[in-house]
Amino acid sequence: MSSDPLVARLRRLDICDLSDALDALGLPPAVTGLTPTSAVRPIAGRAVTVRLAAGQAPANASRHLCTAAVEAAGPDSVIVIEQRTGLDAASWGGLLSRAAKKRGVAGTIVDGPTRDVEDAIKLDYVVYARNTTARTARGRIHEAECQTTIRCGDTQVSPGDYIAADRSGVVVIAAAQIETVLARAEAILAKSDEMAAAVDRDVPVSKVMGGAYETMLNKKT
Repeated sequence: MSSDPLVARLRRLDICDLSDALDALGLPPAVTGLTPTSAVRPIAGRAVTVRLAAGQAPANASRHLCTAAVEAAGPDSVIVIEQRTGLDAASWGGLLSRAAKKRGVAGTIVDGPTRDVEDAIKLDYVVYARNTTARTARGRIHEAECQTTIRCGDTQVSPGDYIAADRSGVVVIAAAQIETVLARAEAILAKSDEMAAAVDRDVPVSKVMGGAYETMLNKKT
């Protein structure tokens, strides 16, 4: 149960309906190519962000990458990590999954590699990632910034943005747009449910998906 009613509404929606709503409103589309590497279920919440960079951590660095994000996150949070260095080095691992699970964090999205996949599976903690690796971050990458604007795919993610993921993709919704996007996605879901019911009544699918189907995402005037 979410303490944020907007997060609760977001969690009731399919990523494809949310993606269609973004398309209809002319907003940045869903991010593709991120897949679940552990527990396979949808996640949604507000973004806690981390940007990772190539190379050794600065000599004055006092914390391991992503630990500040875990400690800033809670049940309505999704930790989102940018690791676009091109290096095969893990952005997330087993102890981080364990700590996030203890705090009730909804899940983690990594635009880059993750590791300790078996640990995350045993913990039933959700991690979506670009790919997996066994290679440590140590000496390869470090945390450059926490709670800053990052990128996930081609989409900008700022702290506090609303974000959701399932096996179809990831959507990022700016806080200023969330109510508009939710309302449009809920309308799309209602129409999709009507069409599904028609198929169940043996209405020919060519009729169900004809006519208004191709224009159902047109912007309302």
